[in-house]
Amino acid sequence: MITPATLTRVVGAALEEDSPWGDLTSAALIPEDATATADLVAREPGVFSGGSVFIAAFALTDPHVAVDLHVGDGDAFAAGDVLASVSGSARSILTAERVALNFTQRMSGIATVTAAYVRAVAETAARIADTRKTTPGLRAFERHAVVSGGGSNHRYSLSDAVMAKDNHLAVLTRSGADLAEALRDALTRLPHTTHVVVEVDRIDQIEAVLAGGAHTVLLDNFTLDDLRAGVALIGDRATTEASGGVNLETVGAIAATGVDVISVGALTHSARALDLGLDLRIL
Repeated sequence: MITPATLTRVVGAALEEDSPWGDLTSAALIPEDATATADLVAREPGVFSGGSVFIAAFALTDPHVAVDLHVGDGDAFAAGDVLASVSGSARSILTAERVALNFTQRMSGIATVTAAYVRAVAETAARIADTRKTTPGLRAFERHAVVSGGGSNHRYSLSDAVMAKDNHLAVLTRSGADLAEALRDALTRLPHTTHVVVEVDRIDQIEAVLAGGAHTVLLDNFTLDDLRAGVALIGDRATTEASGGVNLETVGAIAATGVDVISVGALTHSARALDLGLDLRIL
């Protein structure tokens, strides 16, 4: 969720980065009383995300600039569609343009690729989820874009859930701890609402994880045959999650194994920005 405070802080920082001492070009060349309108136009098809961020870029630059969104977050659009219209001071529009586009292009790119993954598993019960592989400082925006594309959010941060991955288990093993016992002990010290996820990379690790009381078993880099076997072994004793080796060519087959969740780092770490442009008209 993008809170108003996060919106102001992140977009404000981006505007300050882009024009720390003002927009020198616009101040030098554009008359102070010049007004303009501009259309946010799609150069390619996609799924929109970032409407509130687009508005904030102009509002924080000049509260008198008006923005009219023609699509909502999660709406699909075609090449050539006008997604939003902006009107007001030409200087202000030009100053905010790049920041507004950077956010909207990035977020719409994430929403678009997420929607493609969601379509690829549409005939199954699997959910597509993001990961913490996000751009530092932009996690709230990128996770919002995943939801715009029809995906689900994983834990937001290290503070939200227990997620024991291979390196955690390696430390436990080296220290001589019994995994099931360590998990049971942790659960006695955690709040009862805390969700516990444990990553395994071999089928023979599953029973110890279940004995320890894990709520979700993350099957990492399993073959399709091993995924099917792992899902069958776990049954209804825990939520099953698959990760590793997931792309648009493989995600359908992974979902067909019966896993509940498929986490995909590529939704945020590899999505390209969509080609959106701001076409300006001087009045």
